[in-house]
This record gives sequence, C-alpha cells and structure tokens, in this order.
Amino acid sequence: MQDDLQLSQHFRLSEFTVSQAATRAGLRNDPSSKHVENLRRLAGVMEQVRQLLGQPIFISSGYRSPAVNAVVGGALASAHMRGLAADFTSPAFGSPLKICRLIADSTVAFHQLVHEGAWVHLGLADGDSGTWRREVLTAFFEAGASPRYMRGLIG
Repeated sequence: MQDDLQLSQHFRLSEFTVSQAATRAGLRNDPSSKHVENLRRLAGVMEQVRQLLGQPIFISSGYRSPAVNAVVGGALASAHMRGLAADFTSPAFGSPLKICRLIADSTVAFHQLVHEGAWVHLGLADGDSGTWRREVLTAFFEAGASPRYMRGLIG
C-alpha cells in the first residue's frame, strides 16, 4: 500500500486507512486504485471542512475493507468500503455537534452528515454526478441494539 501518498495538502492516504480494529484482528486494510481515487475526492472535501473549521481534523475511520467493516459492525453498504466516508473529530474546534452544525450550514458538498455522538461521519456520493443529498442525521446508540438515526441535528 502507498501509505505515504499525499492525497491533498493536509491529508495522507495512511490517515484514511489506519484501523485499530484491523490491527487487533490481524486484517489488512488496503484500498484498490479506485478506492484511492475516491479517497482523493474525500480528502478534497475534508480540506474544505478543515478550512471551514480553521483547525486540524483527526480521522478515526476512512476506508474500510469489507472484512474490517464487518469487524467494526459497519453497515452492509457502508460508504467507508468505497472510500467515500470519513469519521472524524476536531477537538481544537469543538464538539462533534458543533462541527456538524457548521458543516450543515455551509456550502460544503456532502451526501450524508451524521452526528455520531463522539465523532462526525461525512459521506460523499458515488461518482462525479454532483448529486448531493445533503442528508443530515443524528445517531442514537443503545447497548445491544443497532444504532437508530433521526433526521436533523439533535442534541
């Protein structure tokens, strides 16, 4: 894998592929060249988010191989498996809810923005179609149950 590949001014491929879950499970998390193309697009959008926040962004999950996605309990059709989603925080800026509110009110193009409690999930649409759903959701978690999602930012 090309861990040192610079995807954009502030983001490297390794930031989108590192996975503690993969390491613990002994799994590889190597994206294909198509996934790297998608991650380059995603990094471009994350540059816009970084500029909007005026602070560094820390990606906790980007690309996930199908095996890694299964280990973390990701959705069967997760955009992470296509290199089209990132989970992140920006502690110097503020809470994930504060980040979501700013992105939702901005011109940043996204397909899905989810306040996941401890982090922000931002997903892009497949291809360059320019079809941006701009779906904004809040996730709710209960022990032993799948997450529930409600439209809008709640919190």
